[in-house]
Amino acid sequence: MGETSEQAGGTDRADRVHEAEQDGEKLHAAGPDGEDVHAAGPDGEKTAQAARRRRLAAWWASERVMVRAPMDRPMGERLAALAADAGSVYDVDEQPDLYGDGIVAELERRVAALLGFPAAVFFPTGTMAQQVALRCWAGRTGNSTVALHPLAHPEVHEAGALSVVSGLRTVHPTKEPRLPTAGEIQDLAEPFGTLMLELPLRDAGFVLPSWDELVAAVDAARERDAVVHVDGARLWECTPHFERPLAEIAGLADSVYVSFYKSLNGLSGAVLAGPPELVEEARVWRHRYGGQVFQQYPAALTALLGLERELPKLPSYVAHARVVATALAEGFAASAVPWFRVHPEPPHTHQFQVWLPYAPDVLNEAAVRQAEETKTALFRVWSAPAAGIRGLSFTEVTVAEPGLEWTAEEVRAAVEEFVTRVLEAHS
Repeated sequence: MGETSEQAGGTDRADRVHEAEQDGEKLHAAGPDGEDVHAAGPDGEKTAQAARRRRLAAWWASERVMVRAPMDRPMGERLAALAADAGSVYDVDEQPDLYGDGIVAELERRVAALLGFPAAVFFPTGTMAQQVALRCWAGRTGNSTVALHPLAHPEVHEAGALSVVSGLRTVHPTKEPRLPTAGEIQDLAEPFGTLMLELPLRDAGFVLPSWDELVAAVDAARERDAVVHVDGARLWECTPHFERPLAEIAGLADSVYVSFYKSLNGLSGAVLAGPPELVEEARVWRHRYGGQVFQQYPAALTALLGLERELPKLPSYVAHARVVATALAEGFAASAVPWFRVHPEPPHTHQFQVWLPYAPDVLNEAAVRQAEETKTALFRVWSAPAAGIRGLSFTEVTVAEPGLEWTAEEVRAAVEEFVTRVLEAHS
């Protein structure tokens, strides 16, 4: 599966569940109103695991899907594929890495060049990379306050690690479900040392600002004597929206973190890129945080494969996601559902949200039945919103290589089949 361990120590299971869902995976089953059945104890855990096994079996057997998540594949198959492919991106007759040299150092060099930075450092998790980056910037600016969105990853998925582990505090320029504007950054009532921008903002629907809005936000932070750090876990797929190369987008910031498992199908791992002095300090803090891992060549190999094979395809995924999103909206508009939302429309990346006015259990049952009965997996996991609004659910749609095969007509037909099962279950 994806790197569900990318959470700080002690992270609540629900947080790990939500982070895993970036690939459509969900490790718990929802009860009638979307509650986590694990709260019911061992019996709930068994029910959740049975539901997960059923979903995985249905997804794996489906002939038509939007994405083939690497976590769906058995370990043996992934290992065999890695052994077969690794030689195409690195000399596998070389010795494995030791504490970050060899192939890990080569990965750092390649990513630094891609992002247009002079240096980069590999981390086992993105959570650790960002904790270290923000801590280092706090020391350099003399201000331990970080301005970021309340839906940003450190606020939602890291169990308060910024304050508990790193001694930092946060302020929010806006609560709107979008990136903060230049005006909001300028009007923030107290000083801050670092502005952190998550591009795209996943929990708001994988949303991005316009290029001019992004430049203005960065300029506003500079006017406040702050540095800018970009949470670029999914930065790889932002180039079509901004119509700029990666290096130009990343170059707006003082430092950038990127992930290898979210869009590039890597096993795990992340890189923090920035000026050499920051990167060298980050290496020291990586050791202190427990990230000086003895050997990481499997993760590094899959990262290199992702850069070689997946990165060039991402623009085509983004383009087709817009086709899929339009067809989904048309399909729901023609159906008997009382309300729906595709957000954002059009999508800013190859991932977006779909909202429906039904409880998660109804939609999850309809989704898995459609996959089992038609071999077509249109949606993966539906969840209740964080606010816990009863009778409302959302899912995240990812369009990857298998999704390119779907025509708009086929999407609309699949929506009709899905809605039929929803109404049957809801009646």
